[in-house]
Order: sequence, then structure tokens, then C-alpha cells
Amino acid sequence: MIRSLLIFVVFFVSGISALTYQLAWQRKLFSIFGTNIESITVVVTAFMMGLGLGSLAGGILSQRKNFRVLPAFAIVELGIGVYGLLSMRLMESISNASSMSVAMTGIVSFALVLVPTLLMGATLPLLVTHLVRGNQNVGQSVGLLYFANTIGAAFGALIGATIWFRFYGLSGSVHIAVILNFASAIVVGLLAITEKSISGKLEAEGK
Repeated sequence: MIRSLLIFVVFFVSGISALTYQLAWQRKLFSIFGTNIESITVVVTAFMMGLGLGSLAGGILSQRKNFRVLPAFAIVELGIGVYGLLSMRLMESISNASSMSVAMTGIVSFALVLVPTLLMGATLPLLVTHLVRGNQNVGQSVGLLYFANTIGAAFGALIGATIWFRFYGLSGSVHIAVILNFASAIVVGLLAITEKSISGKLEAEGK
């Protein structure tokens, strides 16, 4: 019960970091393109495509026999955090690349947002698989995890827009999201270690 609760808390936190990134990257790209329909389309399309493709990839990987989904989730969260550390500098380099055409700038910006959202999209199917292996209830697992992540995203949008961006700026807010990613990875990594230890003891007792 406690382990499942920790999973929901982690996914809540993951939702906070994801929306913080989206808002920060969106504002950063708006400073490059300006606030217009083209820039909005680039950001929203990249996010939706990345989440969709990432979810598909995560679902395929999680169905592999003996695939350890908790370590995979921890690695994904670490990857998102590392990318978050580099993201603002990468986007800043686009604005300074005067030799790039508008079309090329849009393509590169699209790719910069697509890469981390592929990782974000993979998180849900990984955790769903973990819970289903325990409770055998797909509907309940998907519903509760989606609820936790959505509430986290809403909270991230609220606190990001009203507090973090105001007091810490875009870079500071992104760094907070990075810390949340790393914390999530550590918690799930520890859960994975304890899970492996428990499984090992059960196998030893079975022998």
C-alpha cells in the first residue's frame, strides 16, 4: 500500500515538473519567434507528438518479458532532468544562431521540445505496467495514475505561473523541475532496489 502511494506521489511530482518545463520552454521559444500562431503551433505540436510517441514506445518496452519497469522509469526521469539542465542553453543557442533561416529555426526548436517529451510520454505506461503486475487491474491503475499526474500538472501550471516564474525566472523554475525529476528518480530507484531484494528473498525461501 505504501509503495503504491509513493508511486502516485512520484507521478504527481512528475506532472508538476512536466508542466513547469512546458511553460518555461514555451515562454523561451516565444522570445525567439514572438507570440504568434506559428510559435504556439510548434510548441503544442511537439509536446503532443512527443507524449504520444513516447507513450507508444514505453508501452511496447514495458510489455517485454522480465522488463524491469521501475529502473526504466528512474532512468527516464534522470534523462528528463539532465535534458532540463541543458534545455535553456540549447534554446538560447538557437536565438543566437543568426545564420539559420526561420524555417530551420522552427525545425530545430520543434526537435528540442520533442526529445524530452518522448521521455515524458514513456512514464505512464511504465508505471501502469508496474501497478498492473501487482493488482491485475488495468482500468484502476491507468485512472489513478492519470489522475495523480493531471493534478500534478495543474498544480505545476498554477505554482509555476504565480510563484516560480515571478521569483526565480525561467531558468530558476526549470532548475526546480530538474530537482523534482532527480528526486522522483531517486525514490523510484530505491523502490526498485527494495523490490529486487524482496523478490530475491522470496525466491530463496521458495527453494
